[in-house]
Amino acid sequence: MSMREDLERIEAAAKEALEAAADGKALEDVRVKFLGKKGELTAILKQMGGLSADERPQMGQLANKVRADIENAVSERGAQLKELLEARRIKEETIDVTMPGKAPRVGKLHPLNKTLEQVEEIFLGMGFEIVEGPEVEKDYYCFEALNMPPHHPARDTQDTFYISDSVLLRTQTSSVQVRVMEKNKPPIRIISPGRVYRSDTIDATHSPLFHQVEGLVIDKGVTMADLKGTLELLMKRIYGEDTKIRLRPHHFPYTEPSAEVDLMCYNCHGAGCPMCKNEGYIELLGAGMVHPKVLENCGIDPEIYSGFAFGIGLERLTMGNFQIKDMRMLYENDVRFLDQF
Repeated sequence: MSMREDLERIEAAAKEALEAAADGKALEDVRVKFLGKKGELTAILKQMGGLSADERPQMGQLANKVRADIENAVSERGAQLKELLEARRIKEETIDVTMPGKAPRVGKLHPLNKTLEQVEEIFLGMGFEIVEGPEVEKDYYCFEALNMPPHHPARDTQDTFYISDSVLLRTQTSSVQVRVMEKNKPPIRIISPGRVYRSDTIDATHSPLFHQVEGLVIDKGVTMADLKGTLELLMKRIYGEDTKIRLRPHHFPYTEPSAEVDLMCYNCHGAGCPMCKNEGYIELLGAGMVHPKVLENCGIDPEIYSGFAFGIGLERLTMGNFQIKDMRMLYENDVRFLDQF
């Protein structure tokens, strides 16, 4: 077979192979097979030395034409494959805009967070600041500065998680109040929400981890009437304008006088029912006027300034707000329960 016939055969075979190439890899394989350094066309060109002087220019010109034709065919097939792949991708990625959409599931705030946001908004409206502090606290801030030295019997009732002799998981956010009084001069008007820890057995109304919202106001001429008015406004905003509270004498080491604050039962509105044990009121929080010793411990002159403090259990507020009878339901993360809110 002559060299001319070989070149024509190679060109025809290359074009046939290019037509069959279905992707970029197959196209590159064809190009290498016919035009590569070890390809069929290169092998033919190595035979040019055996031609006569008259045949060599003619075969060289024909070989160059075959190479150019194959290269053009490779480029054309590459462009075709690119168009085909683009068309296929567009078809596969086509979105049917007439199909009904799938609405994303929108999350909800946990009942505790809902109540906390409501409480914070109420106090911000009354000019309070929101202050946070460490959950791992020093004994001094949690007890001693609050008029509870090591020998004080009230410390036995706290069921405290101690990390060391002087470090503990805070049992109340009153420690934040002490830190604020140490660093700021009156007037002071703050609430300090956060997690607290006590070694309680888990039941319908107790948990070793729960949340408090404690409040503190220090200024000249602050009285018990200011405390009662503040708490009444809070409860009316949460439970309705017909809500009533009552104060019963009590004892706390860090307030004097002290009071337990009861809320008119949100179930029977004071008439008496099993929820309030037929008393018409439900015990809700502790409060009182800041003890002069606590003011002195924080560098505030009790002869000039007075103030009140209170501590509310956020879980208890939430249970009343949403008619929840078991605190454990707030922590079990049962979606069937949480979806109600």
